[in-house]
Amino acid sequence: MKIPLQVKFRDMPISEAIEAKINQKAAKLDRFNDRLMACRVTVAETQKRQHQGRIFSVRIDLTVPGKELAVSKQENEDAYIAVRDAFDAAIRLLDGLDEQSRGVVKSHAAQPTGRIVKIFPGSDYGYIRTPDEREIYFHRNSVLHNVDFGSLKFGMEVTFIEEQGKEGPQAARVAIVRR
Repeated sequence: MKIPLQVKFRDMPISEAIEAKINQKAAKLDRFNDRLMACRVTVAETQKRQHQGRIFSVRIDLTVPGKELAVSKQENEDAYIAVRDAFDAAIRLLDGLDEQSRGVVKSHAAQPTGRIVKIFPGSDYGYIRTPDEREIYFHRNSVLHNVDFGSLKFGMEVTFIEEQGKEGPQAARVAIVRR
């Protein structure tokens, strides 16, 4: 870190043991991400409960080139667990930032499409033919976006999610492809 670690205690006495744990976790954070410029940690006693004890919250503010990041309140009755959870969340946040900077983006598989080949409006079901020539059952309850089941027609292109039903594959979340 370019700027030394800053630790604050609010509404509670300063604890050298907790501060030592924070220093240890911050050093690990600094090794994890060499671009980390500053780290500010605030430990606060947020609530005093009459029957169950105290609640500690930990907030971490991080500075990396071009961004300010914050891990908001991680709360627990044990201050050490709150510190651990906050630093774990900070590592996940920095890891996600590293993935963004490297251009690593999660991609989702394209939703399958098909065409309605059979429709039985009186019985509230129909069938979709997939590009690989399989027929998949769907029910009126699977149709999305407040589309009237009676307005579905033979040959309409739809997207869907395939699930395994009691009697074979069935389509869930059926939506009309609008072009």
